[in-house]
Amino acid sequence: MKIIVPVLAIAAVALFVTGQAKASEDLAKKSNCLACHLVDKKSIGPAYKEVAKKYKGQADAEAKLIAKVKAGGQGVWGPIPMPPNATVSDTDVKTLVQWILKMG
Repeated sequence: MKIIVPVLAIAAVALFVTGQAKASEDLAKKSNCLACHLVDKKSIGPAYKEVAKKYKGQADAEAKLIAKVKAGGQGVWGPIPMPPNATVSDTDVKTLVQWILKMG
């Protein structure tokens, strides 16, 4: 009986994390992020996994990426600019950036 409880707890956490990832992916679709980015391969912009890898271990990664997503940018990943995402709420940008960083 003692083994079942931890297994159920682990299963519940896994379902919760999977649900969060699905919600974040849906948010990325809704916010039009997936028009230029894919999770695991380069498209117009870098793959999210590459972004996570580049910023892994940087204490200010979340703040840096939030600012980049909101303001847009150019030159970090190549010549094609990322337009500003001023219409995406700060809460949604933070959720998306946290989702991306967890991929690293």
